[in-house]
Amino acid sequence: MEVGLYTFGDVGTDPVTGKTVDAHQRFTNLMEEIELADQVGLDIFGLGEHHRPNYAISSPAMALAGAARTTKSIRLSSAVSVLSSDDPVRVFQQYATLDNLTDGRAELMVGRGSFIESFPLFGYALDDYNELFEEKLAMLMQINEREKLSWPGTTHTQAVEGLGVYPRPVNGQLPIWIAAGGTPNSMIRAGALGAPLALAIIGGQPRRFAPLADLYRQAFAQSEPKHAPRVSLNVHGFVHEDARQAADIFFPAQKQVMDQIGRERGWGPQSRAQFDESMSREGAMFVGDPSQLVDKILGLKDDLGFDRVTIQMAIGIIDHAEMLKAIETLGTKVAPALRKG
Repeated sequence: MEVGLYTFGDVGTDPVTGKTVDAHQRFTNLMEEIELADQVGLDIFGLGEHHRPNYAISSPAMALAGAARTTKSIRLSSAVSVLSSDDPVRVFQQYATLDNLTDGRAELMVGRGSFIESFPLFGYALDDYNELFEEKLAMLMQINEREKLSWPGTTHTQAVEGLGVYPRPVNGQLPIWIAAGGTPNSMIRAGALGAPLALAIIGGQPRRFAPLADLYRQAFAQSEPKHAPRVSLNVHGFVHEDARQAADIFFPAQKQVMDQIGRERGWGPQSRAQFDESMSREGAMFVGDPSQLVDKILGLKDDLGFDRVTIQMAIGIIDHAEMLKAIETLGTKVAPALRKG
C-alpha cells in the first residue's frame, strides 16, 4: 500500500497560540514538510489548488517544483487541480515539466473543485460546472495519450489541428487520477476512462462508500483497461505517539476550518464530542496513535479496495514542529505497518 500526505497550504491564525502564518512562512514550512516526507519514505505528497485568502496554494505545480530538486523518491502530485477553470494544454505542460524535473515522479489529480472562486476569477459560468469538467477532461486525456493533438473543439475548448504538446513526460504518459467526492456519476466517469480514482471521504462512515468504489470498478472493467483499477482513499487525520495528544493538536485547527466552511454552507459548528465520535473505528477522522491508524485503515481495505491512502494532516494552522513529528511518525511507524498488512 502507498501512503502519503496532501494539503492546501492553509494560512491564518493558530487557534491555540494566536500566531499568524502568512503565505511566505507557509511555503517555507511546506518545503520542509515535503523534504521530511521524502526522507522518512512516504510515497506521495499532494498539493491542492484553491483561490481563497485562507490557502496559499493557487498554483500547485509551481509549489511542487520548489520541492523537485530537494527530494529524491517521493511522488509529487496536485490534489487537486481544478481542471474546469484551467486550460488542459497548460495543465499538462506544467506537470510534464515537473515530471522531467523529478525524473518521472510527477502525478496529476484533477477534479471539478469543492469551491467556486476559480470560476468567476477565470471568466467561467457556474452554470457550466459539469460540462466544463467533462469536456476539458476528455481533452486532457487525449493530450496525455499522444504527442500530436487533433481535437475538434467543444463548447468550452478550442480546436487544435495536429499540433504537438511539449514537453512529453519521462515515461510517455502522466498518471492522471480523477478525484471524486462520492457521486455515482463521478465513479462511473473515472472507471469508464480507465483512470485511477481518488476517493475523498471527509464525513460520514467510510465503509458506506464501498458501493461507490464497486461502481467504479465495474465501469473500469468495461473500459478495456490496460492495467488494474486503482483507488486512493483521501481523508482527514493526524498521528501522534499519544492518541489523546493527536486529537488535542488536530481538533482546534480542524474545527476552525470546518466551522468556517459550515457558516458558508449552512452546517452547524462542530463540537468536541462529535469530533471524538468521528475518531471511532467507523468514523471519518483518521486521528490517533500509530496502531489506531493502522487498524482503522486496514479494517477498511477489503471493503473499499484501495491501494493508496493519503491523509490531510495540515488542516488549518498547526504548530510546525508538531507537524514534522507527525510526518516522521507516519513515515516510520504507520506506513511500514500498512505495507506489511
